[in-house]
Amino acid sequence: METNESTISVKSVSIKWGLILGIISIALFLTIAIAQLQGNSAIQWFGYIPAILLIFLAHKEFKEQGDGFMSYGQGLGIGTLIVAISSAISSVFAYVYIKFIDPTYMDIVKELQVEEMMNSGMSDAEIEQALEFSQGFMTPGFIMIMAFLVSVFFGFLISLVVSAITKNNNPALEV
Repeated sequence: METNESTISVKSVSIKWGLILGIISIALFLTIAIAQLQGNSAIQWFGYIPAILLIFLAHKEFKEQGDGFMSYGQGLGIGTLIVAISSAISSVFAYVYIKFIDPTYMDIVKELQVEEMMNSGMSDAEIEQALEFSQGFMTPGFIMIMAFLVSVFFGFLISLVVSAITKNNNPALEV
């Protein structure tokens, strides 16, 4: 049972593709911020397409540069690490951007929330109460932590699906 661990590993593939996804995520964040599309949910969901594509490409690279096989667990590990690395990079960037580069970013988000609440028929008193409640959660630090956690969670779910599709178990290792 010979493995090609010296040339390829879950960690090495994950770091490479995680850095690439991190850069893409920063570019998407900047595009959304500059175009003021923070409230556009279609754009937010569009952000998962690069993750799906890059996890697929990472799995392909792992199999091609390794022994041609990748277990479901290896695929899940690669995908989850890619998203964790990318999320750490993009969350820190978002924190720096919101805290130091464009402090008005949160004002735009708040305006969008008020508009959404008004459109849903909430009274002024209800809107005021909701804004008071959410004020503590509308800080760059909280946003950074939540963005990281939500991204890793959805990345894990994406990795579950992509790994099921791309796995290629080594028959010699199966019982």
